[in-house]
Amino acid sequence: METMRARRADMIDPATIAALGHIELVARWIVDGFLAGMHRSPRKGFSVEFAEHRPYQPGDELRYLDWKIAARSDRWVVKQYEEETNLRASIVLDVSRSMEWTGSPARLTKLAYAERLAACLALLFLRQRDAVGLIRFDDSVRTVLPPRARSAQWKRIVTALNEGGSGRASRAPEGLEAAGRQITRRGMIVLISDLLVEADSVLRVVRGLRGAGHQVTVLHIMDPAERELPFSHDAVFIDSESELEVPASVAEVRAAYRTTVGEAIDEWRSALSASGTAYELISTDSPFGVPLRRAFAARQRLP
Repeated sequence: METMRARRADMIDPATIAALGHIELVARWIVDGFLAGMHRSPRKGFSVEFAEHRPYQPGDELRYLDWKIAARSDRWVVKQYEEETNLRASIVLDVSRSMEWTGSPARLTKLAYAERLAACLALLFLRQRDAVGLIRFDDSVRTVLPPRARSAQWKRIVTALNEGGSGRASRAPEGLEAAGRQITRRGMIVLISDLLVEADSVLRVVRGLRGAGHQVTVLHIMDPAERELPFSHDAVFIDSESELEVPASVAEVRAAYRTTVGEAIDEWRSALSASGTAYELISTDSPFGVPLRRAFAARQRLP
Protein backbone atom coordinates (compact mmCIF):
# COMPACT_ATOMS: atom_id res chain seq x y z
CA MET A 1 0.00 0.00 0.00
CA GLU A 2 2.79 2.44 0.87
CA THR A 3 4.43 1.73 -2.50
CA MET A 4 1.13 2.52 -4.23
CA ARG A 5 0.76 5.79 -2.37
CA ALA A 6 4.31 6.78 -3.23
CA ARG A 7 3.35 6.69 -6.90
CA ARG A 8 0.93 9.12 -8.50
CA ALA A 9 -2.48 7.47 -8.18
CA ASP A 10 -3.62 8.84 -11.54
CA MET A 11 -0.90 6.81 -13.28
CA ILE A 12 -1.59 3.46 -11.58
CA ASP A 13 -3.34 0.67 -13.49
CA PRO A 14 -7.08 1.49 -13.26
CA ALA A 15 -8.16 -1.93 -11.98
CA THR A 16 -5.45 -1.87 -9.31
CA ILE A 17 -6.31 1.59 -7.99
CA ALA A 18 -10.06 0.86 -8.14
CA ALA A 19 -9.57 -2.20 -5.91
CA LEU A 20 -8.17 -0.03 -3.10
CA GLY A 21 -11.46 1.58 -2.04
CA HIS A 22 -14.83 3.06 -2.88
CA ILE A 23 -15.36 5.51 -5.74
CA GLU A 24 -15.18 8.55 -3.46
CA LEU A 25 -11.84 7.61 -1.91
CA VAL A 26 -10.26 6.47 -5.16
CA ALA A 27 -11.35 9.63 -6.99
CA ARG A 28 -9.74 11.79 -4.30
CA TRP A 29 -6.45 9.89 -4.59
CA ILE A 30 -6.48 10.14 -8.39
CA VAL A 31 -7.31 13.86 -8.52
CA ASP A 32 -4.80 14.70 -5.78
CA GLY A 33 -2.14 12.92 -7.81
CA PHE A 34 -3.21 14.62 -11.03
CA LEU A 35 -3.17 18.08 -9.48
CA ALA A 36 0.17 17.56 -7.76
CA GLY A 37 2.45 20.36 -8.87
CA MET A 38 -0.24 22.10 -10.93
CA HIS A 39 -1.21 25.70 -10.29
CA ARG A 40 -4.80 26.59 -9.50
CA SER A 41 -6.82 28.34 -12.16
CA PRO A 42 -6.10 32.10 -12.14
CA ARG A 43 -9.73 32.87 -12.93
CA LYS A 44 -11.87 34.36 -10.20
CA GLY A 45 -15.51 33.75 -9.58
CA PHE A 46 -18.13 36.42 -9.19
CA SER A 47 -20.82 37.02 -6.61
CA VAL A 48 -24.56 36.96 -6.97
CA GLU A 49 -26.19 35.23 -4.01
CA PHE A 50 -24.50 33.97 -0.84
CA ALA A 51 -24.53 30.15 -0.61
CA GLU A 52 -22.11 28.92 2.06
CA HIS A 53 -18.68 29.25 3.63
CA ARG A 54 -15.65 27.25 2.56
CA PRO A 55 -12.09 27.09 3.94
CA TYR A 56 -9.71 29.83 2.80
CA GLN A 57 -7.25 28.74 0.11
CA PRO A 58 -4.04 30.57 -0.90
CA GLY A 59 -4.87 32.92 -3.73
CA ASP A 60 -8.42 33.73 -2.59
CA GLU A 61 -9.24 37.43 -2.57
CA LEU A 62 -9.12 38.83 0.96
CA ARG A 63 -12.32 40.82 0.40
CA TYR A 64 -14.28 37.55 0.52
CA LEU A 65 -12.90 36.52 3.94
CA ASP A 66 -15.49 36.41 6.72
CA TRP A 67 -13.68 38.52 9.31
CA LYS A 68 -16.38 38.00 11.95
CA ILE A 69 -15.84 34.25 11.97
CA ALA A 70 -12.07 34.76 11.95
CA ALA A 71 -12.31 37.01 15.02
CA ARG A 72 -14.67 34.68 16.90
CA SER A 73 -13.11 31.30 16.24
CA ASP A 74 -9.75 31.96 14.60
CA ARG A 75 -10.98 30.07 11.52
CA TRP A 76 -10.25 31.46 8.06
CA VAL A 77 -13.25 30.95 5.79
CA VAL A 78 -14.40 32.56 2.57
CA LYS A 79 -17.93 33.55 1.63
CA GLN A 80 -18.95 31.54 -1.42
CA TYR A 81 -21.75 32.58 -3.69
CA GLU A 82 -24.18 30.57 -5.79
CA GLU A 83 -22.65 31.86 -9.02
CA GLU A 84 -19.02 31.92 -7.86
CA THR A 85 -17.73 29.71 -10.63
CA ASN A 86 -15.52 29.81 -13.69
CA LEU A 87 -17.94 27.84 -15.83
CA ARG A 88 -20.82 25.39 -15.66
CA ALA A 89 -20.16 21.83 -16.74
CA SER A 90 -22.26 18.70 -17.04
CA ILE A 91 -21.00 15.12 -17.21
CA VAL A 92 -23.28 12.86 -19.28
CA LEU A 93 -22.68 9.22 -18.39
CA ASP A 94 -23.86 6.16 -20.32
CA VAL A 95 -24.96 3.42 -17.86
CA SER A 96 -26.61 1.11 -20.43
CA ARG A 97 -26.13 -2.65 -20.46
CA SER A 98 -23.37 -2.63 -23.09
CA MET A 99 -21.23 -0.61 -20.68
CA GLU A 100 -21.14 -3.53 -18.22
CA TRP A 101 -18.84 -5.58 -20.47
CA THR A 102 -15.15 -6.37 -20.05
CA GLY A 103 -12.90 -8.55 -22.16
CA SER A 104 -10.88 -9.73 -19.17
CA PRO A 105 -11.57 -10.25 -15.46
CA ALA A 106 -8.29 -8.41 -14.82
CA ARG A 107 -9.82 -5.21 -16.22
CA LEU A 108 -12.65 -3.00 -15.07
CA THR A 109 -15.90 -3.13 -17.00
CA LYS A 110 -16.47 -0.14 -19.22
CA LEU A 111 -19.10 1.08 -16.76
CA ALA A 112 -16.88 0.71 -13.68
CA TYR A 113 -14.11 2.60 -15.49
CA ALA A 114 -16.51 5.30 -16.70
CA GLU A 115 -18.07 5.80 -13.25
CA ARG A 116 -14.69 6.36 -11.64
CA LEU A 117 -13.66 8.65 -14.48
CA ALA A 118 -16.88 10.65 -14.03
CA ALA A 119 -16.20 10.96 -10.29
CA CYS A 120 -12.66 12.17 -10.97
CA LEU A 121 -13.83 14.70 -13.55
CA ALA A 122 -16.51 16.02 -11.20
CA LEU A 123 -14.03 16.46 -8.37
CA LEU A 124 -11.51 18.07 -10.71
CA PHE A 125 -14.13 20.60 -11.88
CA LEU A 126 -15.08 21.39 -8.28
CA ARG A 127 -11.42 21.82 -7.32
CA GLN A 128 -11.21 24.39 -10.13
CA ARG A 129 -14.23 26.17 -8.59
CA ASP A 130 -16.42 25.21 -11.53
CA ALA A 131 -20.05 24.24 -11.16
CA VAL A 132 -20.59 20.63 -12.25
CA GLY A 133 -23.65 18.45 -12.73
CA LEU A 134 -24.33 14.84 -13.70
CA ILE A 135 -26.69 13.18 -16.15
CA ARG A 136 -26.98 9.36 -16.21
CA PHE A 137 -28.83 7.59 -19.00
CA ASP A 138 -29.57 4.17 -20.39
CA ASP A 139 -32.94 3.54 -22.07
CA SER A 140 -34.14 6.63 -20.18
CA VAL A 141 -32.57 9.50 -18.30
CA ARG A 142 -31.88 8.08 -14.83
CA THR A 143 -30.27 11.01 -13.05
CA VAL A 144 -30.39 14.78 -13.48
CA LEU A 145 -28.17 16.78 -11.12
CA PRO A 146 -28.00 20.46 -12.18
CA PRO A 147 -24.52 22.04 -12.05
CA ARG A 148 -23.55 23.42 -8.64
CA ALA A 149 -20.27 24.65 -7.20
CA ARG A 150 -21.17 23.94 -3.58
CA SER A 151 -19.10 21.45 -1.60
CA ALA A 152 -22.20 19.29 -1.03
CA GLN A 153 -22.42 18.65 -4.79
CA TRP A 154 -19.58 16.14 -4.60
CA LYS A 155 -21.58 13.92 -2.21
CA ARG A 156 -24.64 14.13 -4.45
CA ILE A 157 -22.64 13.03 -7.47
CA VAL A 158 -20.99 10.11 -5.67
CA THR A 159 -24.39 8.98 -4.37
CA ALA A 160 -25.87 9.13 -7.88
CA LEU A 161 -22.99 7.11 -9.32
CA ASN A 162 -23.89 4.27 -6.94
CA GLU A 163 -27.48 4.12 -8.19
CA GLY A 164 -28.84 1.51 -10.61
CA GLY A 165 -29.16 1.60 -14.35
CA SER A 166 -28.20 -0.84 -17.10
CA GLY A 167 -31.30 -0.59 -19.26
CA ARG A 168 -30.90 -2.19 -22.68
CA ALA A 169 -30.86 0.88 -24.91
CA SER A 170 -28.57 3.93 -24.93
CA ARG A 171 -30.57 7.16 -25.18
CA ALA A 172 -27.56 9.42 -25.58
CA PRO A 173 -29.46 12.22 -27.38
CA GLU A 174 -31.91 12.51 -24.48
CA GLY A 175 -29.04 12.63 -21.99
CA LEU A 176 -27.25 15.36 -23.95
CA GLU A 177 -30.44 17.38 -24.32
CA ALA A 178 -31.06 17.14 -20.56
CA ALA A 179 -27.54 18.47 -19.95
CA GLY A 180 -28.13 21.36 -22.34
CA ARG A 181 -31.29 22.36 -20.49
CA GLN A 182 -29.37 22.53 -17.20
CA ILE A 183 -26.76 24.99 -18.48
CA THR A 184 -28.34 28.36 -19.13
CA ARG A 185 -25.19 30.08 -20.36
CA ARG A 186 -22.17 28.87 -22.32
CA GLY A 187 -20.60 25.89 -20.61
CA MET A 188 -18.98 22.51 -21.08
CA ILE A 189 -20.61 19.11 -21.63
CA VAL A 190 -18.62 15.86 -21.35
CA LEU A 191 -20.19 12.69 -22.79
CA ILE A 192 -18.72 9.42 -21.45
CA SER A 193 -19.98 6.46 -23.47
CA ASP A 194 -18.99 3.40 -25.50
CA LEU A 195 -20.90 5.07 -28.38
CA LEU A 196 -22.87 1.95 -29.26
CA VAL A 197 -25.63 4.32 -30.27
CA GLU A 198 -27.26 5.75 -33.37
CA ALA A 199 -24.65 8.23 -34.62
CA ASP A 200 -26.94 10.56 -36.59
CA SER A 201 -29.18 11.40 -33.63
CA VAL A 202 -26.20 12.01 -31.34
CA LEU A 203 -24.48 14.25 -33.89
CA ARG A 204 -27.68 16.24 -34.40
CA VAL A 205 -27.87 17.07 -30.68
CA VAL A 206 -24.14 17.76 -30.44
CA ARG A 207 -24.39 20.27 -33.29
CA GLY A 208 -27.26 21.95 -31.47
CA LEU A 209 -25.21 22.22 -28.27
CA ARG A 210 -22.29 23.65 -30.20
CA GLY A 211 -24.63 26.13 -31.86
CA ALA A 212 -25.73 27.26 -28.39
CA GLY A 213 -22.09 28.02 -27.57
CA HIS A 214 -21.32 25.00 -25.39
CA GLN A 215 -18.00 23.20 -25.60
CA VAL A 216 -18.59 19.46 -26.01
CA THR A 217 -16.06 16.71 -25.29
CA VAL A 218 -16.75 13.05 -26.06
CA LEU A 219 -14.76 10.38 -24.19
CA HIS A 220 -15.24 7.14 -26.15
CA ILE A 221 -14.75 4.24 -23.72
CA MET A 222 -13.59 0.92 -25.20
CA ASP A 223 -12.23 -2.32 -23.80
CA PRO A 224 -9.01 -3.37 -25.60
CA ALA A 225 -10.68 -6.61 -26.68
CA GLU A 226 -13.35 -4.62 -28.52
CA ARG A 227 -10.70 -3.24 -30.86
CA GLU A 228 -8.51 -6.31 -31.32
CA LEU A 229 -10.86 -9.32 -30.95
CA PRO A 230 -7.99 -11.40 -29.47
CA PHE A 231 -9.99 -14.59 -28.90
CA SER A 232 -9.11 -17.64 -31.04
CA HIS A 233 -12.02 -20.04 -30.62
CA ASP A 234 -15.49 -20.24 -32.11
CA ALA A 235 -17.94 -17.99 -30.34
CA VAL A 236 -21.49 -16.74 -30.22
CA PHE A 237 -21.57 -12.94 -30.35
CA ILE A 238 -24.46 -11.45 -28.37
CA ASP A 239 -25.64 -7.86 -28.57
CA SER A 240 -26.16 -7.07 -24.88
CA GLU A 241 -28.86 -4.51 -25.65
CA SER A 242 -30.88 -6.23 -28.42
CA GLU A 243 -29.87 -9.80 -27.40
CA LEU A 244 -29.24 -10.68 -31.07
CA GLU A 245 -27.00 -13.79 -31.28
CA VAL A 246 -24.55 -14.45 -34.15
CA PRO A 247 -22.31 -17.59 -34.12
CA ALA A 248 -18.95 -17.18 -35.87
CA SER A 249 -15.38 -18.41 -36.01
CA VAL A 250 -13.27 -15.62 -34.51
CA ALA A 251 -10.29 -16.38 -36.74
CA GLU A 252 -12.43 -15.96 -39.86
CA VAL A 253 -13.96 -12.61 -38.89
CA ARG A 254 -11.05 -10.99 -37.02
CA ALA A 255 -9.60 -9.01 -39.93
CA ALA A 256 -12.98 -7.73 -41.11
CA TYR A 257 -13.96 -6.95 -37.53
CA ARG A 258 -10.84 -4.87 -36.87
CA THR A 259 -11.35 -2.97 -40.11
CA THR A 260 -14.98 -2.23 -39.27
CA VAL A 261 -14.14 -1.04 -35.75
CA GLY A 262 -11.34 1.16 -37.06
CA GLU A 263 -13.66 2.71 -39.62
CA ALA A 264 -16.32 3.36 -36.97
CA ILE A 265 -13.77 5.12 -34.74
CA ASP A 266 -12.55 7.23 -37.67
CA GLU A 267 -16.13 8.17 -38.56
CA TRP A 268 -16.89 9.30 -35.01
CA ARG A 269 -13.65 11.31 -34.82
CA SER A 270 -14.23 12.95 -38.21
CA ALA A 271 -17.91 13.78 -37.66
CA LEU A 272 -17.39 15.18 -34.16
CA SER A 273 -14.35 17.17 -35.24
CA ALA A 274 -16.39 18.71 -38.07
CA SER A 275 -18.84 20.04 -35.48
CA GLY A 276 -16.05 21.49 -33.31
CA THR A 277 -16.37 18.72 -30.72
CA ALA A 278 -13.35 17.22 -28.96
CA TYR A 279 -13.15 13.43 -29.32
CA GLU A 280 -10.89 11.11 -27.33
CA LEU A 281 -10.73 7.32 -27.54
CA ILE A 282 -10.11 5.94 -24.04
CA SER A 283 -9.11 2.34 -23.36
CA THR A 284 -10.15 0.77 -20.05
CA ASP A 285 -6.57 -0.30 -19.39
CA SER A 286 -5.35 3.33 -19.57
CA PRO A 287 -4.50 5.02 -16.23
CA PHE A 288 -7.12 7.60 -15.27
CA GLY A 289 -4.56 10.37 -15.66
CA VAL A 290 -4.73 9.97 -19.45
CA PRO A 291 -8.42 10.98 -19.95
CA LEU A 292 -8.19 13.50 -17.10
CA ARG A 293 -5.31 15.26 -18.82
CA ARG A 294 -7.24 15.44 -22.10
CA ALA A 295 -10.46 16.68 -20.49
CA PHE A 296 -8.54 19.21 -18.39
CA ALA A 297 -6.78 20.53 -21.51
CA ALA A 298 -10.18 20.99 -23.17
CA ARG A 299 -11.44 22.86 -20.11
CA GLN A 300 -8.40 25.16 -20.11
CA ARG A 301 -9.07 26.14 -23.72
CA LEU A 302 -12.38 27.70 -22.77
CA PRO A 303 -12.36 31.54 -23.05
